Amino acid sequence: MRGVILLTALAIATAACAPSVPGQSSSQSAAPATADRLTIGTTADVVNYNPLVGNSRTDSWVTNLMYPHLTQMDEAGKRVPYLATEWSYSDDGKSATVKLRDDMKWSDGKPVTAEDVVFSVTTVQKEKFGVVAGLITALDKAEAVSPTEVEFSLKRPDGTFLDNVGFWLPVVPKHVFEKAPSVQKFANDANWVSAGPFKLTKVERGQRYIMQRVDDFGPGRPTVKEIVFRVFPDVNTEVLALRNGEIDLIGNVLPPATAAELKSDPKVKLQQIPSLGWAHLQYNTKRKPLDDVRVRKALAHAVDYEAIRNIALKGYAKSTNSSVLTPSLPDYVDPSSQEYAFDPEQSKKLLAEAGVSNLGLSMIYDQADPNIARWAPMVRDSAKKAGITITLQGLERNTYVDKSLKRDFDIYAGSWAVMDNPPANLGLAFKTGGFINYAQVTDSKLDDLIDQAQRALSPAEAKPPIQEAARIIHDQVYDNVLYVETFNIAHSTKWTGFKPMPSELLSILNPLSLASAKPAG
Repeated sequence: MRGVILLTALAIATAACAPSVPGQSSSQSAAPATADRLTIGTTADVVNYNPLVGNSRTDSWVTNLMYPHLTQMDEAGKRVPYLATEWSYSDDGKSATVKLRDDMKWSDGKPVTAEDVVFSVTTVQKEKFGVVAGLITALDKAEAVSPTEVEFSLKRPDGTFLDNVGFWLPVVPKHVFEKAPSVQKFANDANWVSAGPFKLTKVERGQRYIMQRVDDFGPGRPTVKEIVFRVFPDVNTEVLALRNGEIDLIGNVLPPATAAELKSDPKVKLQQIPSLGWAHLQYNTKRKPLDDVRVRKALAHAVDYEAIRNIALKGYAKSTNSSVLTPSLPDYVDPSSQEYAFDPEQSKKLLAEAGVSNLGLSMIYDQADPNIARWAPMVRDSAKKAGITITLQGLERNTYVDKSLKRDFDIYAGSWAVMDNPPANLGLAFKTGGFINYAQVTDSKLDDLIDQAQRALSPAEAKPPIQEAARIIHDQVYDNVLYVETFNIAHSTKWTGFKPMPSELLSILNPLSLASAKPAG
């Protein structure tokens, strides 16, 4: 397919083989928007075209437009139909059924069927790769009952399974991917067979990715004929391009300082989206003296949370009351939780009780994360008031990830992008041996509560044990949650109709949103 370019795409590529320099005048800035093309700015190329293993934001944005998931989510984080129309558990919770649309096709004309769903989930289960593998541990087997119905047999009742497999698993064409000896290693970097609202037709690495509308897309034909992702070196050049009319939308979430600057621009609209994730500090519980809860509490009382939210985040953040159950999760939030007070004297008292003096620790963080790069020095400086010395280690992304996975740190500063299903998410992050249990928490009572919540088949049933689990996480300072960010996505006022999702990865770049985007007026 790479060599077969529609005439409109070819004309555009020829006319724009050298991108205009951001900051130059652009005739587009004065012209009204049309449904011919929506141009999106990004700061990264696609790294992996295989949606089952993609690992960058641009990977997700592009492949989400090509490969369907069973469900999407609405602005409140609730699951909504996409490829799936209905989903339910059996009364005993040991099986689950999903019914599919019958009007979606792969771009080579073959129908999207239950066999594709079964192949996708079974491949992840067998090859054990990616976050999805850690979310479907209850799965025994998946079977295609009919072309439009899948039955999942579960090893144990798991009320998180349908949410996990529905939202996180991309469905790929069995007849294409099964030819690869290993799906995990399949590059899928040419001749794409896809089934989303747009199909990828041209790649100019380092410059642009061109996608064409799929006119017979089952959920409804997109308004826009063509999506173009343009690659920029950084957010600042994206902002200049947006202001000059060279692009219509910035894909990246804006740093708070940049959002504050754009707020008064009459040509720009800021779409605000509450995060389903959170920013946090985690303390390595397997390292002395961090294995002592009094020391962890001393560190929690040595953080000026309000200053971080108001200064580093420019007010685009909310308190979670030091709880992993954030205000973005109304079905689970615990109003009784209270944020740790910034109290250096209390920190000194707790350290004295623990017999710890001259405490010195190092803190790792991703130096490319603009928010954390702003508040990491604030954590260091507030800790000094409690007599605690924190040495900052701003690391290149790959080194940071490697140290996190190896649990090679004293303090980890980071953020979770989407924590939308507490029974599943807390299992990954805090259960003994959890995939992202960076703090190396080992707590049998916490494990039991998370297991109870995961067996529950409804949020109402899962709420009591998961709230108790969250209280343990709070009281033992297994996680020190700083805030929930209010994301800002910037687009031209010439466009409307976007459907936001509360995730930095999905925002208004999710497939249902871009399929419904249209020129304003």
